[in-house]
Amino acid sequence: MISQLEKEVTFRFLKTRKNDGFLNIISIFSFIGISLGVAVLIIVMSVMNGFRTELISKIVGFNAHAVVEQVDKSQEYIQDFDLAKNIFSNDGEAVILNKDVTKGIFLKGYLETDFRKLQIVNNNEYFGSKNLNNNAISIGKELSINLNVDIGDMITVMSPAGIQTLVGKLPKQENFKIVSIFDSGLADYNKNIAYINLETLESFFNKNKEDRFIEFYFKDPKNIEIHKKNLAIIFPDALVYTWSDMNKSLFSALKVERNVMFIILFLIIIVAAFNIISGLTILVKNKTRDIGILKSIGVSNKSIKKIFFLVGFSIGTSATLFGVFVGTLFSIYVENIRQFISNIFGISLFPEDIYILNSMPSQINMNSIIIISLCSIIATILVSIYPASKASSLDTVKTLKYE
Repeated sequence: MISQLEKEVTFRFLKTRKNDGFLNIISIFSFIGISLGVAVLIIVMSVMNGFRTELISKIVGFNAHAVVEQVDKSQEYIQDFDLAKNIFSNDGEAVILNKDVTKGIFLKGYLETDFRKLQIVNNNEYFGSKNLNNNAISIGKELSINLNVDIGDMITVMSPAGIQTLVGKLPKQENFKIVSIFDSGLADYNKNIAYINLETLESFFNKNKEDRFIEFYFKDPKNIEIHKKNLAIIFPDALVYTWSDMNKSLFSALKVERNVMFIILFLIIIVAAFNIISGLTILVKNKTRDIGILKSIGVSNKSIKKIFFLVGFSIGTSATLFGVFVGTLFSIYVENIRQFISNIFGISLFPEDIYILNSMPSQINMNSIIIISLCSIIATILVSIYPASKASSLDTVKTLKYE
């Protein structure tokens, strides 16, 4: 327990005085350093959490949650309480030709009824018709800008599958009418993927119905590993892959980057916390006479140790709490702040073509905040122990000998 005397002396030592100029500077820098370290760490963790969550949401909303290839198509339906729907699909790579522009494209084929079920077709960023008939094509927003085309325009698509002619084998070419433009929220997908009718795609690439895939969509795609195991049991001879498998390297890199950033930024807190040692050591030197007086009136070494420990602990804890407040507030309004800075200085702080997303995401995680706060406070406790022990070990006679 902390006595009233210990509280009052601690508060007295925390109060700034004119003759403690250098000590005050060290204390201020310790406070600012810890606060900034905690705030920056919370902001970075929030942005990275938000980036990962938003990326998963975009990827899951655009891709099938799981795909099964080379299976007996009679096993189309499976028993899974979390299954939302499963549909047939197929794909192939082609080249789009439009005037002087040539662009490689990844075509995905769906039956017209299945196409209308896709999440990307039913969001607010989908424009045009949902009817995907024989010569219709749906392209992404970025691709429409690159090709300088709009809904209703005609484009030519060239297939690597050839047709035999008198002069040899030539690649297939067909004209498609743009019936819709979608926006997945991911620039790379918008540039490189387009939808056409499944039967048209099979004819275009010389594929058979036996080559079709089964795409599975679940109510909770985050538990995808469980669903993958179930599908592997149901289709033992088939290739089963999920949205997680298709983006494994990306999420592994994000995880490594998140852990490295945590370590690097936590070192800022450690460096700032070590300033507390300097501050408390100078405080002990300046308060040598006060320590001697306290000991002479019967204050125990344990109480002296508590007093100086509480001084360092108070600085570190208050700095941590202030850092949590600043970091949380900044994380909530990080996109508004980004837009404000971009507008004022005319620079792009979060380029869409580099970071995939069109806005800076942020997701505050209470567990992360608690862990960061505890680590900061523990660091403060550890660096406060030595100078507090040094203060309690001062000899009473020597401290008052020259006073």
